[in-house]
Amino acid sequence: MLARQNTKSRKRPDDEEHRIQCACVQWFRYQHPECRHNLFAVPNGGRRDRVTGAKMKAEGVLAGVADLILLKSNSRHGALLIEMKTRTGRQADTQREWQHLIEADGYKYVVCRSLDDFIREVNDYLSI
Repeated sequence: MLARQNTKSRKRPDDEEHRIQCACVQWFRYQHPECRHNLFAVPNGGRRDRVTGAKMKAEGVLAGVADLILLKSNSRHGALLIEMKTRTGRQADTQREWQHLIEADGYKYVVCRSLDDFIREVNDYLSI
């Protein structure tokens, strides 16, 4: 019998944020089909090897950019930037820094922790 190595097992990633974001996008596309092309995801996260990460950085990927962008202006803002988090999720330092920079440029930035948060924020934004 082989001796069991004393290694730490890696915690499996939780898909809760992914599920919330998918529900938000699905709701938006159903509720606002006329501007479904205006909402898109920014694939900034996830595990990648060094080569892929370097290529993406060279292509313009920025740490901290929001998960979803609603590229539609209203009378106050040029776009709505949406960071998805779980109920207990916290923004990384790079996300907070990007939030401050983008808000200083006049864009609307929100953190949504549920489909209800997302619906409220999108409806409020589109009603202005």
